[in-house]
Amino acid sequence: MSVVSALPFLKTIHMRDPISPGRQRRHTLPASEFRSLSPEDAISVFEIEREAFISVSGECPLHLDEVRHFLTLCPELSLGWFEEGRLVAFIIGSLWDQEKLNMDALTLHKPHGTTVHIHVLAVHRTFRQQGKGSILMWRYLQYLRCLPYVRCAVLMCEDFLVPFYQKSGFKVQGPSEITVGPLTFIEMQYPVRGHAFMRRNSGC
Repeated sequence: MSVVSALPFLKTIHMRDPISPGRQRRHTLPASEFRSLSPEDAISVFEIEREAFISVSGECPLHLDEVRHFLTLCPELSLGWFEEGRLVAFIIGSLWDQEKLNMDALTLHKPHGTTVHIHVLAVHRTFRQQGKGSILMWRYLQYLRCLPYVRCAVLMCEDFLVPFYQKSGFKVQGPSEITVGPLTFIEMQYPVRGHAFMRRNSGC
């Protein structure tokens, strides 16, 4: 899988530092950076995810070993937002090869699939209510457009998150067949290649 054409979306973005030139910080870390994650980021990812989800639903979409699993198999389908070297938000995805998600989709990466299953999007608690989740999702979807093998993106979420993902362009597909304990989910889809392309190709 070649991600060379997608690199512009992962380049470091330098934000203007409001501190006057005479008082510039001495470190050289970029103020804001977007990049794919690696297994070395797994603990930081899981700490953010655990706090974000356990406080709301009591369940994490991915456990630590699963985070490492996907960041080892398909790091190019992840995206992290770093502020001065600190992870503040992330998305983890993998490839799927069926029309709808099922329980296998929670743990498997299908290398020949054309659908990106977005497992989790989470923002560190001190950076919430700033629009970072929406910005990160926008960048991620633009990045997916640069991957020629990707036809669409799918995710499942609880009812209260449906409006958030609709604002990013996802459409409701109906109830997911996946349940986790008492939790039920709505499946949503985003046509990465656009409706005209989707009509000509039955990959999603």
